[in-house]
Amino acid sequence: MTHQRAEIIHPVPYHSQWASPELVPAIVTGTLSAAEDPRWPEYGAASATEYAWWARQLCGVACLRMALEHWRGSAPTAMALAADCVEAGAYVRRGDRLDGLIYAPFASYVRTRWGLEAQSRPDLPIAAIPELIGSGRLLMLSVDPGVRELGPDPRRRGGHLVLAVGTTEEAVVLHNPSGFPGGSQEFARVPWHELGRFYAGRGVVLGPPS
Repeated sequence: MTHQRAEIIHPVPYHSQWASPELVPAIVTGTLSAAEDPRWPEYGAASATEYAWWARQLCGVACLRMALEHWRGSAPTAMALAADCVEAGAYVRRGDRLDGLIYAPFASYVRTRWGLEAQSRPDLPIAAIPELIGSGRLLMLSVDPGVRELGPDPRRRGGHLVLAVGTTEEAVVLHNPSGFPGGSQEFARVPWHELGRFYAGRGVVLGPPS
């Protein structure tokens, strides 16, 4: 395919959208409640219940934390960033439902608050990914959560955000906030020919401070 090229992988730190990356398989399969995650205080939540409600929805915040650590050396807690995103209109809470991540206000917030390059891309084709990664950017891509296991029948394209941190001739390299340890969590390689089954063709392009 014309978008394949030499390997470029950026050394980006990894964050799960839960406090304990090793517990993700148990949490997402329902064998463990997120409220039982012993590291929940690290999230910045006021209670285990608050943590459990937010953590399942903050894949985008996890991606931002990775980018901030990569370019700025540190990142606030997930709950601090979530509160910022609510104030910026990137998340809208409606009772027990959270709408978002809404790309345009999120990108504006990232530019204004953190000084990073951030561009909402409602149309971000697979063919553009290698060039953007090659120019030093990181890409928040909307994919089906099933990308972590490359299952045969994704429910839809999109709905979950992952961070593209590299490309090779054969694959895009992802940090997946809901990935499983030892395989699909960090520097996970998703073959180009598989990506289109999961990817919605949209996302947010992040770049270093100007």
